[in-house]
Amino acid sequence: MIDADRILNDPFLNKGTAFTKAERAKLGLVGTLPAKVQTIDEQAQRVYEQYELRPDGMQKRKFLMEIFNTNRTLFYYVLQQHLVELLPVVYDPVIAPAVEKYSEIFMKPQGAAFLSIDDPDNIKESLLNAASGRQIKLIVVTDGEGILGIGDWGANGVNIAVGKLMVYTAAAGIDPREVLPVSLDVGTNNQELIDDPFYLGNKHERVAGKKYYDFVDKFVKAAREAFPGVYLHFEDFGRDNATKILKEYRQDLPIFNDDVQGTGIVCLSGVLGALNISGEKFTDQIFLIFGAGTAGMGIANMLYREMLVEGMDPQEAKKHFYLVDKQGLLFSDTPDLTPEQKPFVRERSEFKNSEELTNLEAVVKAVHPTVMIGTSTKPGAFTEAVVKEMAAHTARPIIFPISNPTKLIEAHAEDLIKWTDGRALVATGIPSDPVEYKGVTYHIGQANNALIYPGLGLGVLASQAKLVPDELLSAAAHSLGGIVDPKKPGAAVLPPVAKLQSFTAKEAVAVVQTAIDLGIASRDVLDAKKATEAMKWEARY
Repeated sequence: MIDADRILNDPFLNKGTAFTKAERAKLGLVGTLPAKVQTIDEQAQRVYEQYELRPDGMQKRKFLMEIFNTNRTLFYYVLQQHLVELLPVVYDPVIAPAVEKYSEIFMKPQGAAFLSIDDPDNIKESLLNAASGRQIKLIVVTDGEGILGIGDWGANGVNIAVGKLMVYTAAAGIDPREVLPVSLDVGTNNQELIDDPFYLGNKHERVAGKKYYDFVDKFVKAAREAFPGVYLHFEDFGRDNATKILKEYRQDLPIFNDDVQGTGIVCLSGVLGALNISGEKFTDQIFLIFGAGTAGMGIANMLYREMLVEGMDPQEAKKHFYLVDKQGLLFSDTPDLTPEQKPFVRERSEFKNSEELTNLEAVVKAVHPTVMIGTSTKPGAFTEAVVKEMAAHTARPIIFPISNPTKLIEAHAEDLIKWTDGRALVATGIPSDPVEYKGVTYHIGQANNALIYPGLGLGVLASQAKLVPDELLSAAAHSLGGIVDPKKPGAAVLPPVAKLQSFTAKEAVAVVQTAIDLGIASRDVLDAKKATEAMKWEARY
């Protein structure tokens, strides 16, 4: 016998008032719904009008999550119709307070798998239970240690995985039935959470070292056993763990770390877009990375690899990079350097006043960067003095303050345009309104990883790529070129989020073709465009 209640409570099956009279009769739903049969457009109009009545970001997000929990198709239909407006609500920046409040406002697990380091023997069972019979092709997994500039939020970080997967579906059309958010609960060093009676995660300090990496390894193996060929997207892990995990597995399976690689790809795309506007050569640029953590080093490595692609000698290429962290410019004798930082540090012998290079302004005066990228989470760090000093030595300074959320940004676009008299080529990590200055409207690109990872993921899945080598990442970065007209005054360095769905498709095709050319795609995948189109899901009943 058909269980009508199960159908109406399954977000993948439920169509609500859109069930036709014939469907209601067949599924035992007669009398369980109002008589009116609505189209998805009518439902979407009702949802959006109700959404507009909610007073703020968190209330709006909570309402949208109610739709997500009850009717997945309708949720994505509405999200895709209003992508520019709703993306910041379902993901960044509203996701930050949603993470902080996750345990307090918990209603449903949203199909996530919660894996505890205190119960390492039930990982595969937990993954299969959460999948509930669905064939999973994409997992976004987090341990919640390095959330969006707000730090360690433990098991609450699962909201990040849920939000990331929403973007995959809304932007790239990845089937929501084939994705799974995963939380690796290894404890938390956030005392506020440990003291919080409502906190839903493990109330002990983060487990580190061998036990931690053994737990990650068990997860990876269990995920591959449960879902052969699954694409693993790691998100918001701590600085050291993120890089170690990526290096451990990327030669053996399709894996991606958004913090290490995604930010690097989108910044490379932004720099390429800026140079399309300025007409300058990539190999002539001097890069200053302010904030040499996971994201900063991912950016440095991506830009460095592009230097090599351009034919530059490796040692010469490294001379184009300067890392600035809380200690100032990083030198070979700086204490506690990470393995990722060491290849890019400088020698004190290069400078007459190396002991004075302890702050950003001093470093800018000494090295004259042409590209300055901020991942420091230090609000206001790109001061007027710093920016004017940089602009005094380069015609078109490329400045990307990409720390987020908004309260952590290094500088606002309006100030950067004003301080450089309209010469700066700007991308920000948060959505920025166009800037009006001296009769020109400057469109500000958003260095949002959402420009990159959905199309890359679609390409990996469509090609059934065995690995995700650097060549696929470079193909993703270069695919964004040609979308923005560089000759238009005030042109953005990155395409707008409004065109997200169209350029993710272009990006995916480029990734699939590169996978085919490298011989890492499935033998059955011969046509990149056909494979991409066949993979896409549409939010339709």
